[in-house]
Amino acid sequence: MGVPVSAPSVARASPSAPCTLHGDRTAPGGLAALAADGGAWDAVVDTWSGAPRAVHEAARLLRGRAGRYVYVSSRSVYTWPWPRTGTEDALVEGARATAGATDYARDKRGGELAAAGAFGAAGSLLVRAGLILGPHENVGRLPWWLTRIARGGPVLAPGPRELPLQYVDARDLADWVLGAVEQGLSGPYDLVSPPGHTTMGELLQACLEVTGADAELRWTDPRTILDAGIAPWTELPVWMPPGEDMHGAAHGADVSRALATGLVCRPAAETVADTWRWLTGIGGTAPQRPDRPPVGLDPRVEARVLAAAEGVPDTTP
Repeated sequence: MGVPVSAPSVARASPSAPCTLHGDRTAPGGLAALAADGGAWDAVVDTWSGAPRAVHEAARLLRGRAGRYVYVSSRSVYTWPWPRTGTEDALVEGARATAGATDYARDKRGGELAAAGAFGAAGSLLVRAGLILGPHENVGRLPWWLTRIARGGPVLAPGPRELPLQYVDARDLADWVLGAVEQGLSGPYDLVSPPGHTTMGELLQACLEVTGADAELRWTDPRTILDAGIAPWTELPVWMPPGEDMHGAAHGADVSRALATGLVCRPAAETVADTWRWLTGIGGTAPQRPDRPPVGLDPRVEARVLAAAEGVPDTTP
C-alpha cells in the first residue's frame, strides 16, 4: 500500500509555529518551498517508492534541519531468495542513492541509501514494511477479498485454511513509527506482524462475517490452483502457497526487533471490519494506485476451477 503524496512529510519542531508546505518532488524546483522555509523539524517520514534520487535530494536538503529521517522502505530490498525467518542483517539488493527509477526493490534500497547517506546511520530509520493492509488501502488486496465475498456465491478459497499470514495494519505501522521517533531508534527494522498473526482461514472468515454475505468459502488445494495457472499474490491477493519460497518470504519474517521496541498489532478481525466500514463508506470501490496493476481473479476463471474441482462440465463462455 502506498501513501498518495509526492513530498516527504515534515513536522515543525515548535508547536507554536505550525506550518504546512506543499511541493511536487517530481517537478523541477518542486522542493523550493522547503528550501526557502529554512525551519527546523522534529522528524521526516518519507514513503517514496520511485527514483531514489528524489529521496537523496530531499534528505540532503533537510540534513541539519531535522532530527531524524524515517524512510518507509520494504522487505523487498532483501536479495532473492529471501531467507526463511530472515532478520534485518540479511543480504540486500545493490542500488545507488542517486539513481533514476529501475524496479521496486532497487528503488526502495536506493531510498534507504539516500536517507542513511544524508543523516548517517544514527539519524536515519529504515522501516522495511511487509504486506500493508487496512482502511485506505490503494493496492486493493483486502478490498478485493471483501468485495468478492460480498458478491456472494461459491468463493474460491486458496488453502490450506490454516496457512499462517503476516501483514501490518497501516495504523499499527504509523503508531510504531511515531514511537520509534520518540525513542530515537535508528537503522533497519522489519515491520510486519509476528508469524501466524492470523491465517488464511481466519482472514476470509472475518470477511464473510463482516459483509454478512450469502457466500460459501470453497477451500481448494494449492496444487489445483497453481495447475490452473492462477497467480498467487496478484490474482488471489495475500495468498502464497505453502512450501514455495515466496510464502516464507512474504509470511515468515522474524520481527522480534520491532516487537521488542513497541510494535503492537491489532486483531485481524478489527482490520477487516474497519476496512469494510471504510470501503462501504466510499461507495464500495477502493482507490487504485496508478503505478500498480489491479489485483483479483477473473470470475470466469474462478467458476471454471470450482466446476472442475467438483467434476462439473465447463460451460463458462
